[in-house]
Amino acid sequence: MMTSDLELRITEIFYSLQGEAHTVGRPTAFVRLTGCPLRCHYCDSEYAFYGGEKMLVSTVLERVREMGARYVCVTGGEPLAQPNCALLLSRLCDAGLNVSLETSGAMPIEGLDERVSIVMDLKTPSSGEASKNRYENIEFLKARDQVKFVIGSREDYEWSCFKMDQYRLAERVGDVLFSPIYGDLKAKELAEWIIKDNRNVRFQIQLHKHLWGDVAGV
Repeated sequence: MMTSDLELRITEIFYSLQGEAHTVGRPTAFVRLTGCPLRCHYCDSEYAFYGGEKMLVSTVLERVREMGARYVCVTGGEPLAQPNCALLLSRLCDAGLNVSLETSGAMPIEGLDERVSIVMDLKTPSSGEASKNRYENIEFLKARDQVKFVIGSREDYEWSCFKMDQYRLAERVGDVLFSPIYGDLKAKELAEWIIKDNRNVRFQIQLHKHLWGDVAGV
């Protein structure tokens, strides 16, 4: 019999195209957990801060299976703010799925299932939450993981380049992602900075927003 310690609070589960990171463009099941201790000024998922529905891990897995997904992304909010997120990640891996985790980098990642591909978002100055970055997490990143910088200004860009070099991220993880804040920084401008400086990063835009706009559940 399942017990309450196997519950998660879920904002939504939906099927769409992955809009970011190394599986961009692939049909993916998204599991969005409720709650986040951060309040980034550009957040596009504030609706996931509160509410949600309590759901057993087994029920979440069943929903994902019904979608016929090969790829699944666990996101938030901040999914690791819920202790049972680690269990969910392992159960999804056990089901033979290609599992990624989108995390703010403000919560510890030590001890997570090695099969999970982590996309860790180091918060830039314009987020208002750069002080929450847990740089000790970098030690636990794997070669197939990714570090993302969401950039809204030239200051953010310079800061991101400095942190990338300081922690030798290009040598440590599979990809360093530079992404413009949707509506704040023109994608072309960031692209030109990267080209001019010959930075060893992967430029990305949020594909889902360019397809469907800044709306939830896509």
